[in-house]
Amino acid sequence: MRIRYFQDTDTLHIEFKSDEAVAETRDLDENTLLDVDGQGRILSITVEHASQRAGIPRFSFEQVPA
Repeated sequence: MRIRYFQDTDTLHIEFKSDEAVAETRDLDENTLLDVDGQGRILSITVEHASQRAGIPRFSFEQVPA
């Protein structure tokens, strides 16, 4: 997984799989896009206006053991 924040466009891009081809991009709302592969698996999510909508730049990551 790769998470990137583009400060110049205030865009958050969360990439789950980079080796699959995007079959469809779905608009979840006017500022959120979901890329899926041919089987409907989520490949990435793009959030526009991320600083207002997703709490950027306050970000933390935690991996929880099974």
